[in-house]
Amino acid sequence: MKKLLLIICVFSMFSAFAAKPKNQYIRIKTEFGECIVKLYNETPLHRDNLLKLVKKGYYNGTLFHRVIKGFMIQGGDPDSRNAKPDSLLGEGGPKYTIPAEFRDSLFHKKGVLAAAREGDIVNPSKASSGSQFYLVQGKVFTDEQLNALEEKRLKFKIPEWQRQVYKTVGGVPHLDRNYTVYGEIVMGLELVDKIAAMETDKNDRPKQDIKMEITVLKRREAKKIEKQVFQAMLKDKVIM
Repeated sequence: MKKLLLIICVFSMFSAFAAKPKNQYIRIKTEFGECIVKLYNETPLHRDNLLKLVKKGYYNGTLFHRVIKGFMIQGGDPDSRNAKPDSLLGEGGPKYTIPAEFRDSLFHKKGVLAAAREGDIVNPSKASSGSQFYLVQGKVFTDEQLNALEEKRLKFKIPEWQRQVYKTVGGVPHLDRNYTVYGEIVMGLELVDKIAAMETDKNDRPKQDIKMEITVLKRREAKKIEKQVFQAMLKDKVIM
């Protein structure tokens, strides 16, 4: 009976691949490698804005201009394109912001895509930058560290299932419900670690320019990615 149910489940999932992809995906390419990012449908304002900019080629030639090992890698500043080595970056972008789209189920685990923004004093609504984003590296936490974080910095309790992720995969929990998370890397997570390991200057800018090119995956590519991700998940469950 269990075998029959598994077969039915697998058949149903593969049938879904005949339809259009469930999500939209982007490819972030650098000379150090590339990654594929799934954009969440739960954050449509951020998703649609990013897709609009990517289709215009907005990010091509810009830099990952802020890199902090054990934390995140940040890019999306149009002023970083052809910027001189001593230039201070991080203030550029379109002349608009995006309303925050906080979702309790979307949190700062390693590999997520989130929106950068100005600080709370000048931005109490926590609205996101129109173009700047970051990819989380973070670190692995213990229960003691998470407990201390809840007591001293957070205004909420971290759900148990999210605690398990922070204790195994890692991330940056103190950013939860403060910065909008709107996607996650589904392939090429090692790119974040490579870039995070780069030597930086006093302003956290990599001493070697890391240019990016971002494109939207076409429907056929997206369907292929979803199939590969599903197969990997199924394999993990079988091993477990």
